[in-house]
Amino acid sequence: MAMVQSVAIIGAGNMGSGIAQKSATEGFAVQMVDREEQWVERGHSTIGNFLDEALERRIFHPGQIEAIKSRIEGVVGHENVASDTDLVIEAVFEDFSLKKEIFSSLDRNCSDRTILATNTSSLSVNELAEEVRRKDRFVGIHWFYHPAKNRLVEIIPSEHTSRETMDAVEQYCKTMGKVIIICKDRPGFVVNRFFVPWINEACRLLEEGIATAAQIDSVACKEFRIGLGPFGLMNLTGPAIALHSSDYLAEQLGVPRFRGAENMRTLVENGGEWQIDEGADCGEDAARMIRERLMGQVFAVCSQIVEEGICSMEDVDRGAKVGLRWTMGPFELANHIGISEASRMANEYANLAGVGVPDWFANRTGLFEFRYVDVTIDEDGSATVLINRPEAMNALNVTVVDQLGEVIEELNSRTDVNTIVLEGAGKAFVAGADVKFFVDMINEGSFSNIEEFTKSGHRVLELIEKSPHTTIALTTGLALGGGLELALSCDYRIGTEKTLLRFPETTIGIYPGLGGTQRAVRICGIEGARYAILAGNFMDCETANAFGLLTHVADPSEIPSLLKEISSMGKQDVKYNWSPTDKSNEVVAFACSFYNDACIESVLSGSLPEGFDSEDKEVSRQLKLISRTSKTALLKAKELLDDAVSTGEDLQSGLQKELDSLDYIFKTSDALEGLSALIEGRPPEYSRSP
Repeated sequence: MAMVQSVAIIGAGNMGSGIAQKSATEGFAVQMVDREEQWVERGHSTIGNFLDEALERRIFHPGQIEAIKSRIEGVVGHENVASDTDLVIEAVFEDFSLKKEIFSSLDRNCSDRTILATNTSSLSVNELAEEVRRKDRFVGIHWFYHPAKNRLVEIIPSEHTSRETMDAVEQYCKTMGKVIIICKDRPGFVVNRFFVPWINEACRLLEEGIATAAQIDSVACKEFRIGLGPFGLMNLTGPAIALHSSDYLAEQLGVPRFRGAENMRTLVENGGEWQIDEGADCGEDAARMIRERLMGQVFAVCSQIVEEGICSMEDVDRGAKVGLRWTMGPFELANHIGISEASRMANEYANLAGVGVPDWFANRTGLFEFRYVDVTIDEDGSATVLINRPEAMNALNVTVVDQLGEVIEELNSRTDVNTIVLEGAGKAFVAGADVKFFVDMINEGSFSNIEEFTKSGHRVLELIEKSPHTTIALTTGLALGGGLELALSCDYRIGTEKTLLRFPETTIGIYPGLGGTQRAVRICGIEGARYAILAGNFMDCETANAFGLLTHVADPSEIPSLLKEISSMGKQDVKYNWSPTDKSNEVVAFACSFYNDACIESVLSGSLPEGFDSEDKEVSRQLKLISRTSKTALLKAKELLDDAVSTGEDLQSGLQKELDSLDYIFKTSDALEGLSALIEGRPPEYSRSP
């Protein structure tokens, strides 16, 4: 499978320049194309302004800014796109005739292997595909504003899009850390299908005199737990876009209720914006009507999306949470307010709009249950297990752990599977365990639930460790705490330049409790494990590979072939070498000297070990990191690391020692303080004595 390495973006406006910027940021060679030089230059200027802002916020350093800019070539005229470009994305305004013209030209001038994609938010991908010969290499990629910041992407295959094209486009989006929803080609796709009528319904409430724009925004923000209401959003993105999208959906779906409200139409014609500076308080009856109309619309339309097979209800919720930054997705919201209440609202709105609500929603009584672990099995026997909770950085909670266990157990029993690949959706592999769960359990005094959850995690990791199949962790992003522990249970661990590993536990008052203290020592030795766990050092792909915490480092484009290569190799004869892979690495060499047995007591006490220079930046950094940990957690983690050495080849005994210490660590004041501080975004205040 050929991977995308070069990209051309047709259109240098806000969306096009944003896609170009993000693509260049992630290392792709980019052509930014428009009809005239002035528009190309405007695109460069727009990108420059965004990058300057990122520089001021210290997101990038000057060298990175220059590298990003250097990857973007300005091109005048879509006919001048380099013929060997891997992927061309059209991002012009929603005019079918213009898009037809562009794609006809690209179809003639580009290599047969070039993938053509449209960023349309409303037009039919299937209809656009009819305008090109390479229908198998045509696809929709719907970005959300701003493309460089918003993590959501909808991928819409046409009826003819090949599996090879989808694989290449998915890999391109994954490389940029995007959360992907694959959906059918239906008007509005997923997010706009329910979001646009939601905005329009707010306009109708205003038009009917139910409340002011400010009042409607206020109620919407409260009930949907969002930061900006429908009128504020329209002022930000432009009412004209909302009007065009509303009219399109009304026409395509045959729902007059979706047609743009007259007050929105008048506003657009006059070139104005909504006035939302008046008082936000409104009466109880008005607030109730706003709540029920807006929620009813969302519930009714989202149930239709699922009924039509456009995507799953989990993806609907992801779209709302990731793309729109809602705290809860529509189906989670239905669970929250009560299914019977949600069904009533949906039915009442449906009667008002003249649409139907599927029976499974209209007559539902029980709560919705969600899947966060997805499985796909290739013809070659490779199973990909996707932990799909990107809105929470794929954090492990009770549901995820249970579902992961069910999946691994089932795959282990299958004879048509030879390899299991673990992957996380979005920019993280797994960002640890769900911290809120621990805080809630501590506050309730339910320590047995913490123990049960951890035991379940141990069971799942043991299923992976002892799997008859080759297991691979694809850690192409953040792998923190429990996520790193999950990766270490696998036979192989692949990283990229985006990989970042860390054990943060001692800084939040606990220790790695899913086998981290035991497997890390057995993989990279006691000194490397102390460096990783006691001080909570971040490790990039090069450092992690030198320690042995990663077994392979690859460019994203190389991953498909690498996975096949590893699969053919099978399981390792010896997984645990008790030593770093590359002792000559500068970080590894330092860790082996600074965290050895002769120095460790001095390090833990915060004093300078003999033979080290206090002016040395790395020495002072390590002592500073140690000073920020919980002393109680630090000493317990050190004890467990030592236990890994004493238990030797008996991994199960070492793991049991981790479990035996759970009750002790979670009953300490430091555990509650550290975990609570993390949630609250503040520095913890620990007792300095264990």
